[in-house]
Amino acid sequence: MPIPGYDSGTVAEFTLERAGARLDVVAGVVPEHVGLEPAAVDPPAGALSKPVDLVGVDDLRALEAIRVELVYDPAGLPPGASPTDVAVGVETEEGWSPLRSAVDLEETTVTAVSNDRPPGTTVVAIHDETAGEPA
Repeated sequence: MPIPGYDSGTVAEFTLERAGARLDVVAGVVPEHVGLEPAAVDPPAGALSKPVDLVGVDDLRALEAIRVELVYDPAGLPPGASPTDVAVGVETEEGWSPLRSAVDLEETTVTAVSNDRPPGTTVVAIHDETAGEPA
């Protein structure tokens, strides 16, 4: 599924099938080295997917939109957690932070869409304990 509001012809798409990850980008300049790779870091405790590195996103120029989609395992959710309490988590200096995300229960995917670069380059599906709280 393309980034909502953008013509699919303007979206650069990258997929890492073995990790169940997809990256879509709309930018004025998308260098050839942009893409996805399996991350060399251990996932956080309770991760619901394999960690993935977003390669080259710092080199995007005139970024309009970025979309990260991860396939996750709902069986990894803690007992009593809502199946919608899942987010794309990004590794920052302070730890793993959830991004505003949408969950597709039928496809068991979680997607984060933004007009800004994420605050880190390694992402994973995580249980988001704040998902049901008001913003």
